Amino acid sequence: MKFSQSTKFALLFVALFSLAACSSTGEEEAATEEVAETESGIDATTRRTQELAAEAAARAAAAEARIAAAALNTNVFYFDFDVSEFRPADRDVLTFHARDLAANSNKRIRLEGHADERGTREYNLALGERRAQGIQNYLIVNGASRSQIEIVSYGEEQPADRGSNDSAYQQNRRVQISTP
Repeated sequence: MKFSQSTKFALLFVALFSLAACSSTGEEEAATEEVAETESGIDATTRRTQELAAEAAARAAAAEARIAAAALNTNVFYFDFDVSEFRPADRDVLTFHARDLAANSNKRIRLEGHADERGTREYNLALGERRAQGIQNYLIVNGASRSQIEIVSYGEEQPADRGSNDSAYQQNRRVQISTP
């Protein structure tokens, strides 16, 4: 079988064109595969970042729960001599108590105000009540309901320490949170 020169040229042209077409298709497929690999790499990186963020959030929530539990176990707040305002260091703990009361509307507490033995019985009863009212007001401002809180003042009648020195006096100037 003899082919004419133009037929040979046409066959050669078709063969080269087909070869070139296959070559470009292979490059496009390789580029598409590269893009897919890159996108899956980004997806994997994004997924890992999200996993790490979720783990960090879980650790932070667990730490917050431990702090809240420790704060809610703190039920005694001490006062300076002849002062009815609680100490600024107690604010965070009292805030946890307020949040707990706000979250548990059926929960009830009693604030028991105390004073040391210095001063008259009447003055110490009034001082113990002012101390308990100061804490009650803070709890209400931070979410607790007034109906959840009962106030009792014992004045100097129930000392934590029966001594007559500065250490004993400090232990006796307090407000205790208890359940009624």
